Amino acid sequence: MDLPAVTFSEDQAEAWDRVADMLRGAGVDLDDGTAEPAIEGRNRVMALMGKAGSGKTLLLSELCKSLKAAGLDLVSGDYEPRKLAEKRSFAVLAPTNKAASVLRMRGVPATTIHRIIYTPVYDPQYERIAEWLMGEGEKPEIEDLGEDALDRAFASFQTHGSVPAALASAGLRGSDFITGWKRREEPLDIGFVDEASMLDERQFDDLREIFPNLVLFGDPAQLAPVNQSGKMVFDTIADVNKIELHRIHRQQAENPILDLAHALADPALEFHDFERMVEEKAAQDDRVVWANRVEVDLMARSPVLVWRNATRIRLINAFRNVFEAPETELLPGEPLICDGLELPLKHRKKRLDLEARGLIKGAQVIYLGPGKKPGFSRLHVMGAAEPQLSAASIVKIEKPDEAEPFIPFAARMGATFLHGAAVTIHKAQGSQWEQVQVFAPDLYAAARMGRVEAGQPLWKRLAYVAITRASERLYWVVRPRLSRPSGPLRIDDLKAPAAPLELQQETPDA
Repeated sequence: MDLPAVTFSEDQAEAWDRVADMLRGAGVDLDDGTAEPAIEGRNRVMALMGKAGSGKTLLLSELCKSLKAAGLDLVSGDYEPRKLAEKRSFAVLAPTNKAASVLRMRGVPATTIHRIIYTPVYDPQYERIAEWLMGEGEKPEIEDLGEDALDRAFASFQTHGSVPAALASAGLRGSDFITGWKRREEPLDIGFVDEASMLDERQFDDLREIFPNLVLFGDPAQLAPVNQSGKMVFDTIADVNKIELHRIHRQQAENPILDLAHALADPALEFHDFERMVEEKAAQDDRVVWANRVEVDLMARSPVLVWRNATRIRLINAFRNVFEAPETELLPGEPLICDGLELPLKHRKKRLDLEARGLIKGAQVIYLGPGKKPGFSRLHVMGAAEPQLSAASIVKIEKPDEAEPFIPFAARMGATFLHGAAVTIHKAQGSQWEQVQVFAPDLYAAARMGRVEAGQPLWKRLAYVAITRASERLYWVVRPRLSRPSGPLRIDDLKAPAAPLELQQETPDA
């Protein structure tokens, strides 16, 4: 067969052949670059598994390129043309917005499962713009939008491939062009799901209803969903439909972070042996740091990863204290994590505005300062195409040994936030940062407890997930100490669009 231009290892080539055979049975021939009409009546599910660095993302990227070359349409989740039902299509999904964002940064056009299950309904006027952006119509004339605004939308779409981001760059809010959401009724075609270890049974069932051809990509060494007692969806798939990558692909210089992650597979490895291994790697390579304290400067952009919730809260309060942050307000530059939207159904338009800009549960946000109205905050949504906005906010600062969080300020309704200077390893799954600090005393506590999950000591699963969140440098923090900051919190490093979007709060009677 004709493999893609990239060089595959033997196990990658075998995995490619297995997926290609499955797709050929579904009427899509990657060798010839052809696609026949969909074959109904048979569901196919395959799992492609491998640990960090085994080449799953490379395979996923090349499969996407080959499907596009075969003429299949990409389903992005933000807009679907009416012609889609007549053509073969594929979608790349992830369980969370964070995981989808990591894939997009690697050039894989991913969206969230939620965006596939619930599809947007566009206002007919602005649907004409969407069709034009996707090359399916002439450039429209819209009374409220000039040529310059349409040109900005076109330029944005060429960069990001997102219809909502393109319309936002033209000065529109989500509620201007999206009139509502509906649950998908008609099935799609081919689905690739990354970070499938995070799927629970309900999500898996929903995906099997939507996609007759489904390939799950995942790492069996990661943490299982909290509500599934250590089980993963891979356990429900027949062995004949599983593929596992074993070879570890590294840069020309060996990657010490991946070396540490894969050393955890040794069943004889104890926690103290692993720490000696970390210390040795740190002496040999500056990509691993044996740290006697938490570097507070890093916490503003990448959270410290912990196991225990009490540790998370203590680190957050230590972070705020070292920057002399007052209890009654946030400082510009403080990191936040979106914990959801507290909005009643009648404020649907407000929710649409926020979600269209990437402000959904789990989004990492930097506080820029107060908004123009009481309770509003100016925010920078990390990884969003149009990152800066102003929104009604409810910020909760949890305090050590106190049951209720302290709320420095709050609107009556809006986006809710927790502080983001530290997060649990479970919550970090699916995310990645260039530099990651892992709080080792928490993992030592897990090791002493002797807990086991899916046949493996819990501390090893926690360490594996935490370590593989780092793409460039790993800090293994061994003492509960905090460094002094090199300067005040900053926001001048955050890219700002030409005109931040102001999301107006609706009145209670709206």
